Amino acid sequence: MTMARGNAKLIDLNGIQINVDDSGGTGPAVVMVMGTGSPGRVWHANQVPALVRAGYRVVTFDNRGIAPTSECVDGFSVDDMVADTAAVIEHLGVGPVAVVGTSLGGRITQGLLLSRPDLVKAAVLMATYARPTVMQQAISAGERELYDKKITLPDRYFAAITAHLNLSPKTLADESSARDWLDIIEFSGQALTPGVRAQLDLHIDEPDQLARLSGVTTPTLVIGFADDRTLPVYLAREVGAAIRGAEYREVADAGHYGYLEQPAEVNKLLVEFLDRTVK
Repeated sequence: MTMARGNAKLIDLNGIQINVDDSGGTGPAVVMVMGTGSPGRVWHANQVPALVRAGYRVVTFDNRGIAPTSECVDGFSVDDMVADTAAVIEHLGVGPVAVVGTSLGGRITQGLLLSRPDLVKAAVLMATYARPTVMQQAISAGERELYDKKITLPDRYFAAITAHLNLSPKTLADESSARDWLDIIEFSGQALTPGVRAQLDLHIDEPDQLARLSGVTTPTLVIGFADDRTLPVYLAREVGAAIRGAEYREVADAGHYGYLEQPAEVNKLLVEFLDRTVK
């Protein structure tokens, strides 16, 4: 069954329904994978328009756990999400494709590079990591506990903590910019749904796959965000060093939301890399 929803469609893939948005066109396909708790439409603020202008067919989707994609509240694994991404690519019928992932989406893209390299022509990993850290696990455990104890933070405090963890000091030092971001985050609300709660379980006992990445031969660009507090930039540097022949670029004055904070620089890196490796 296929159900239209705006520019997106709910499609039966890999045993669940996945909400897929396809820009169409005849250019090389780029599939974009979002991080924990965020819908695919976040890419549409900056990256999708830039890639479409550059001549690419861009496909975004909502990961399992993010409605209207099946939330799968009983739990799932990163391997399930890798298989979902593979199913989206195979559904397009135009593989291999370029795959761009950020945060958890980068981890999923790594899994695709390791298990289904036949589907990936080139990969971009943003704000990525290949091993868990004590701080990452502690924050995730706290988020799970807040949900399980039915604790909702005051909206303004939630916005402040989210901004502090995900934006650069330069952005937050600008009073006007900080106020705008706080308003955006507060207006967006706290979307810790049962599906997102299931995503948070992915961060329990995550395996270290850094050594395995040495076997990746697909052209890969790793983009680190210099002021990332959520996944500190040394984790992205490690991934860039582990993948043979990978290019590494670091974006200054950018936190975990670097693709939103510094979209012009991120889009420039994306288009230049994809033009060299995909077209």
